[in-house]
Amino acid sequence: MKTPDISVGSFADRVMYFNEYLAKGCDVPDGVTVLNPYVDKEIMEINRTFYARHYNDDQPRVLVFGINPGRFGGGVTGVSFTDPYQLDTAAGIPNPFDKKKELSSTFIYMAINAFGGVDRFYRHFFLSAVCPLGFTSEGKNINYYDCKDLQTAVGPFILDTMRQQVHFSGRDVCVCIGGGENLKYLEGLNAKHRFFSRIIPLPHPRFVMQYRRKKLDVYLDEYKAALESVIL
Repeated sequence: MKTPDISVGSFADRVMYFNEYLAKGCDVPDGVTVLNPYVDKEIMEINRTFYARHYNDDQPRVLVFGINPGRFGGGVTGVSFTDPYQLDTAAGIPNPFDKKKELSSTFIYMAINAFGGVDRFYRHFFLSAVCPLGFTSEGKNINYYDCKDLQTAVGPFILDTMRQQVHFSGRDVCVCIGGGENLKYLEGLNAKHRFFSRIIPLPHPRFVMQYRRKKLDVYLDEYKAALESVIL
């Protein structure tokens, strides 16, 4: 993949350039299917509208890395942590997809609202994933680290796309959503390649929504504090 030039075009242009290359996909073992919304022209047009609305400038952004997109969120819309419902109601982008809600997307947009809303959030942050494409096996979401063969197969893809995102983001600090295996992998990558001066870990939204919902306000405060700590 050719690295997007951070000096050319708006931030939206650079993201769309990146997404166009994601359409090429990545190698996976037998039995694993790649979730690649970027091969769909309609989704790419929706993405173009989204990024033109919220990223039509040349300001740097802090990268916020999830694990990989799921089949009800970013795997459908092409926008990380953004299910069709949030894409429409929160981000202001009408879309034809089934408005099924995803737990992680619901929490992330609650955190975005706690931070000050979509306009303020998108002005400072870019939602992505350590592995920008998602995967399924036997009809269920799987994470890039769930299977050793899958992790090995997508390793070069993760490194390549990480370099690109670091280049076009313009910031040397990032947020890692998921403090377990995702953080461990990202920290290992960073130790070898020195992409970031600081990685800020946060609990994964699905964990919060499934197991800690009674303490939702505590986690939203944690997210807000972490996001506030890295804005310019």
